[in-house]
Amino acid sequence: MRFKLMRYLICGLLALPFTSCFPARPLQEKAPLVQAAVIREIPPAASPTPVPPQLTVREISGITFEGVTFDSRSHRLVVADQANGPASSFADSTAAARAVGGIAAVNAGFFTPEGDPLGLVVAAGKISGSWNTASSLGSGAWYENRSGQSAIARRGALKRAEASAMRELIQAGPLLVENHRAVSGLEATKPSVRIVILWDGGTRWWIGRGSPCTLAALAQALASGTPVGWPVRHALNLDGGRSADLWISESVSGGPLLRRAPWNRPVRNFLVLVAK
Repeated sequence: MRFKLMRYLICGLLALPFTSCFPARPLQEKAPLVQAAVIREIPPAASPTPVPPQLTVREISGITFEGVTFDSRSHRLVVADQANGPASSFADSTAAARAVGGIAAVNAGFFTPEGDPLGLVVAAGKISGSWNTASSLGSGAWYENRSGQSAIARRGALKRAEASAMRELIQAGPLLVENHRAVSGLEATKPSVRIVILWDGGTRWWIGRGSPCTLAALAQALASGTPVGWPVRHALNLDGGRSADLWISESVSGGPLLRRAPWNRPVRNFLVLVAK
């Protein structure tokens, strides 16, 4: 009896090193969970060939976005400015677009009660207004340079002389999204209709309208979602409220569309989408 007991003890001691080297099955089954945690979603790439302009309508966080998406390889934006003030040449976005053969248009920059641009405007190389260095309504700019490349930039990243040398430019603001992140400190108490321009950082763009919301809510919605099938890298707020005016022609897939309130006020300038 004593001999058998000693034999069991010796066998048990010999087995201990092997059990410590080979953990139990439940620990092995946890390995796939660690592997799944490092998987990252890859954003969709731009199409090798430009996708034709399309009307898009989507709701994000209670805000309805209506507008047109386009590729800057096949289409471009031009500034339709009115040197003699609001409504001196174009009554609305429809008239501005048709005057230059455009297929869509939105109202663009802010302006003073006297009808002067509240910031710098460049239309086909012609300069109006002056570089706004103080107001949040001029904290960003959309532009097209002389080489035909377009972008959205923060005011501090664009020098006055460089901005004045652009082929097309609208200074506006505030900047809503920068490098895929919502800009902090935006107004959060006054809902209004918004006009915005979005960019993916490459060749994909969107111009359109957001239903009444605050600037802070608008920025959060655009940073967390997208009215189109690509992530928003930069978003710039244009003049909205009573100035909001969006027209998309029947030649755009999903069009036509007109969003202009009866109480809309005449504006100084427009961004018009044209084919290259």
